[in-house]
Order: sequence, then C-alpha cells, then structure tokens
Amino acid sequence: MKKCLFVDCLIRGEESRTRELAEAFFEKLKDYDIEHLILEEEGLRPLTGDFFYERQELLEKNDLTHDRFRYAWQFKEADLIVIAAPFWDLSFPSLLKIYIENISVEGISFSSTEKGLKGLCKAENMIYLTTRGGIYGDNNPMDCATPYMKALGPFFGFDKVYCIAADGMDVWGYDSKGSLDKAKQEAKDLAKHL
Repeated sequence: MKKCLFVDCLIRGEESRTRELAEAFFEKLKDYDIEHLILEEEGLRPLTGDFFYERQELLEKNDLTHDRFRYAWQFKEADLIVIAAPFWDLSFPSLLKIYIENISVEGISFSSTEKGLKGLCKAENMIYLTTRGGIYGDNNPMDCATPYMKALGPFFGFDKVYCIAADGMDVWGYDSKGSLDKAKQEAKDLAKHL
C-alpha cells in the first residue's frame, strides 16, 4: 500500500481549525497508509552552532545513513506528502521551517546538478492545508506561506503542490464557517482524486 506522510504542525491542539481541514482531507483519502508526524513531539532543532557543524561533517563524509537524516529519508520515501499548519505571522509557525531545514539534505531529498537543483523525492504530489485569520485570497503579497510551499515542489521534485486555505477565520462579521466548510469540501474532493 502507498504511504502518505502527514506533517502535523497544528500547534493549537484540538481547537485547531486547520486540524478540522486536515481531518476532512483524511476522511476521504483511501488506499494510503498514513504516517502521522507530529512536529511538536519531535524535539526538532534549528541548524545552528554545534548541531549545524555536526551535520556538515556528516555530509562531507557522505554519511547519509546517520540518524540525523531520518526525517529526510522519511520525507523522500513517502508516496504523498500532506502538510497542515496555520497561517502564522504572514507565513507558518517556525517549527515547520525548522522541519524543512532538517529534511533539505543534498543526496537525499534533492541534489545539485550542472543544470541546477533536482528534487529526489518519490511523491508526485504535496498538499498544504492551512487556515488564515484574515482574508488573503490568491497572490496576496502578505501571504508568504503559499509561495514558499509552491517553491518546494521543484526543489523536492513534486509534480504538483496543492494549497487549500480557509480565509477570514478571525474577521468579525465574515462567514468564517462557510469559508472553512468550502475549504473542507475542496480538501475532500482532492483526496478522492489522489
């Protein structure tokens, strides 16, 4: 059976509206084993100081089997990637960025070639699920999360990156329930077709 890696950056716990969106997606996703990675439980560290230099030494030795790279291997080998994170300070929580730093490993998730970077991941598709307090819509320069997620597609080798967002969750007088319901339906429809 195919494997779906669910990268869970749902930092508001059970009251997370992004969790509702993710649950709607997984309700309709069939034929995949779900590997649920809860980032808050992983003790991830940013690439600084000795932690950074240890990684550099391993890469220089081409020691890609070290446990430091387990997240990169897990990400590379998944058949489908689903990332769920709330919109946070014009992007997403820093914990997700730290995770992305830890999976971006040359020789595992991408390679450098004479023609530029080449993604090495197995998955054809990545899905990014989010809810946003304000109303951002498409191509709003204040939304730095969606363009970043879309840029990960060619970097890791995905054919397609789907971004599903519910806007207006914190706008007084806005139909936030309707916005979330619409995004949930979009997520369900996508899951049925994967």
